Amino acid sequence: MTAIQQIGRIIQERRDHMRITQRHLAEMADIGINTLYKIETGQANPTLESLQKITDILGLEITLQVKKI
Repeated sequence: MTAIQQIGRIIQERRDHMRITQRHLAEMADIGINTLYKIETGQANPTLESLQKITDILGLEITLQVKKI
């Protein structure tokens, strides 16, 4: 699974857990519903700004860390 697919899966799982529809999340994040669908299914390469809006709403945090080799 690619990083983009993992991010999409996490967003979808959190959105479902919070019982927020795709349409409602897209409206709150000011992005298109088709864009959100593509992010959740790993078909889009979202901007950091879009990801930040989505993660803020869902109570998630974006972090970077050094890979363990």
